[in-house]
Amino acid sequence: MANTKKINWVHVSTLIAVAILVGTEVVGASWAAGWALGGLLQLDPLISRIIEVAFALTGFVLLFYFMRTAIRHESIY
Repeated sequence: MANTKKINWVHVSTLIAVAILVGTEVVGASWAAGWALGGLLQLDPLISRIIEVAFALTGFVLLFYFMRTAIRHESIY
């Protein structure tokens, strides 16, 4: 019989809360940085939107690596 491990729901809820909190902060801040850079340099609106999207995608990548590390340290089993 295979060993079945129970899921630690406290750790799961902690990881979900951290993903929401950190995700909002990182993606929001990176999107705002793209908006500020486009406005500061008085770029064309299309180029400004492209920069915003690129910064937001960078924020999602940072969130991915953060959550990967958080899951490694806060085991759900």
